[in-house]
Amino acid sequence: MTIYQFSASALIQAPPQVLYAIIADYKQGHPQILPKPPFVSLEVEKGGIGAETVFRAHMRLLGQLQTFRALVTEPEPGRVLVETTDTGYVTTFTVDPRADGHRANVTIATQIARPAGMMGMLEYRVMAWLLRPTYVKELDQLAAVAATRIEEES
Repeated sequence: MTIYQFSASALIQAPPQVLYAIIADYKQGHPQILPKPPFVSLEVEKGGIGAETVFRAHMRLLGQLQTFRALVTEPEPGRVLVETTDTGYVTTFTVDPRADGHRANVTIATQIARPAGMMGMLEYRVMAWLLRPTYVKELDQLAAVAATRIEEES
């Protein structure tokens, strides 16, 4: 098996704890940052905030409805959250504080374990082509949701 990875990052003008709270909240926060399309829906099956959350997501990719189920873990609560899907994808959200905690660098990175060779490489290229721009939009939406939350709190 070969591990393929792709990612997107953004420096967001919001405190890291606000950003992480949005990402870890699969009932309200996380659904707000998912770009539609390609995401269609996200349904929480268990939990809803951070570790031990189990959810099912639906995406429309290349005209096909794709469904996956994921388990959320928090190897570094408040900084690193990981979604491990039943399709073999592992997506990590990392929130690194910057500017004395007034902003943060947020990275969304996905690892795909696929067979080596032409088919594995083709799948990686297609998924990276489809998902990397989705992650850029997701980071933009995270910044917008965070800005709204900060405004509401002040």
